[in-house]
Amino acid sequence: MFFEGKVPKMSLQIAAQLYTVRDFMKVPADMKESLMKIKKIGYRAVQVSGVGPVDPAEFKAYADEAGLVICATHVGFSALQNDLESVIRQHKTWQCKYAGIGGMPAEYRTEKGYSEFARIASEIGKKLADNGLQLIYHNHNFEFERFGNRTGLDILIEESDPAAFHLELDTFWVQSGGGNPVDWILKAGNRMKVAHFKDYNYHREQKFIFAEIGNGNLNWDAIIAACKKTGVEWAAVEQDVCPGNPFDSLETSFRFLASKGLS
Repeated sequence: MFFEGKVPKMSLQIAAQLYTVRDFMKVPADMKESLMKIKKIGYRAVQVSGVGPVDPAEFKAYADEAGLVICATHVGFSALQNDLESVIRQHKTWQCKYAGIGGMPAEYRTEKGYSEFARIASEIGKKLADNGLQLIYHNHNFEFERFGNRTGLDILIEESDPAAFHLELDTFWVQSGGGNPVDWILKAGNRMKVAHFKDYNYHREQKFIFAEIGNGNLNWDAIIAACKKTGVEWAAVEQDVCPGNPFDSLETSFRFLASKGLS
C-alpha cells in the first residue's frame, strides 16, 4: 500500500523546483534531458511544477532513469476541487506524498475569502490524507495583507485543519511580504515538511530581484537551522527569474547549500 506503515524521519534534503527550468520542460524529450542535467548538478530530487503535458508514468520513468525522486508537486486548485481522483492517481504513480497548491485564486484574497479557502482546502486535504498524501500550501507576498490584527496567512493557519493543511513557505515571498522567514518557519512548526528556498536581493532601480541561494540578502544559516529544528524534510530550490541559464542558477544555489552541509 502507498505510504503504509511508519515512515522514517528524514533530514533536510535539497530538491530542484522545476518551475525554475520551465522553459526547458515543455515537451517530453526536453523533460528527459533537463532531468539528467539536474541530476548531474547533484540534486537527488525534484518538485514538479511548470511542466508541459506528459503521461505521469512516462514522466516517472524519466525521473527514475535520471535517479531523481519526485518529492512534491504544485497542482492547480481547480484540479484539486474538480478532479481529485486524477491528482491522487498521479501522485501515487510518482510515489510523491506532498501535493502542493502553488497559489491561491484571486477571488479568495479577502478576509472572508481566506476563511473560506482554509475550510475548502482542509476538506481536500482530508481526502488526500485518506490516500496517504499531504496537502501543502505555497505562499506569495499577498498573504501578508493585514485584516485587523491578523494577516491572510495567519487566517489560513488558524482556521485550517492542522493535520490536513500544511504549509510550504517560500522564503523570498515571506521576506517581500514584510515577514521574517525564520519567524514564520518556526511558527509553521511541524506543519511544514517542504519549504521553498529562494533568495531575495535588492537593487536601487528595482523593487526586488530573485537571486541564487547565497547571492542575496537572506540569512541562510538561520533559515537552515530553523528548518532543521522544525523537521522540514525538503528544501526545494526555486528561482522565478534567472539572469542567464537557469541550470547555472540551480547549480550556484546547490553549491552554496552543499557548502552548508546539505545535499
